[in-house]
Amino acid sequence: MRRIKILEEKFFVILSAFMTYSLIAVLGFIILVIFVKGYSALDWDMVLKTPKGGYYYGGEGGVLNAIVGSVYIAFGATLIAIFIGMPAALYINVQLVRYKRTQNTIRYFLDALWGIPSIVYGAFGFALMLFFGMNASLLAGIITVALLISPIMVRTFDEVLSTIPKGLHEASLALGSTRTETAFKVMFKQGFPGFITAVLLSFGRGIGDAASVLFTAGYTDRVPTNLDEPAATLPLAIFFQLGSPIPEVRDRAFASSIILTVIILIISLTARYLSKRYSKTNLK
Repeated sequence: MRRIKILEEKFFVILSAFMTYSLIAVLGFIILVIFVKGYSALDWDMVLKTPKGGYYYGGEGGVLNAIVGSVYIAFGATLIAIFIGMPAALYINVQLVRYKRTQNTIRYFLDALWGIPSIVYGAFGFALMLFFGMNASLLAGIITVALLISPIMVRTFDEVLSTIPKGLHEASLALGSTRTETAFKVMFKQGFPGFITAVLLSFGRGIGDAASVLFTAGYTDRVPTNLDEPAATLPLAIFFQLGSPIPEVRDRAFASSIILTVIILIISLTARYLSKRYSKTNLK
């Protein structure tokens, strides 16, 4: 019997290791394919110039408009998500700590919102645009992406706050702190590394999404200078370039994919670095 248990344990260890390294291999293969196909078309013009006349037919220029537009939309949406997500997560874990059923219900709806496809958010944002008489613009894209990433922000930060020992929360109240003081001076401080991770992951999701901005942000070859102007994004630039019948333009799509992938990887590594750094600071 013991021999069977040992064999079972070894089998599942090997299976788990195989699945783990398979995921790493798939990620490496995706990055390799993108770099192999796009490296030849990647140059400083792609990063530093906007599209010139006939760019999508093999003309000169780059995707600076899409890079800046993506950063604008992701940054603006992340700011809105912070103002929504941070108080919401603190409210769930401080004010509702005695109401487990209410907590679980809210978390269920947030998980459902997280799982809704981004194209649905895009359709909802488009409906809002029509209702308020707005045009496809940078502002519409920011609002739509903010709706998309807010559940991610809330649930990520909520999961971090839920791991904080309950005794810390109770000790703060026992010392005479109000629930608001406990939320912002105790819980938020302890969960700050997770808050940074939530912010950066939400930013990464916002900068890499295409469906939510397809009908709301519009598209332009210029860098937007105000909120009423349409804004290009890297995912849409990749989509339009891949649809070109010209091989050179399709290569530029893979070059644009390299730029987007590098941005996402930098965000992910930054999230891990800051999370570890502030975790060590809190421990001290």
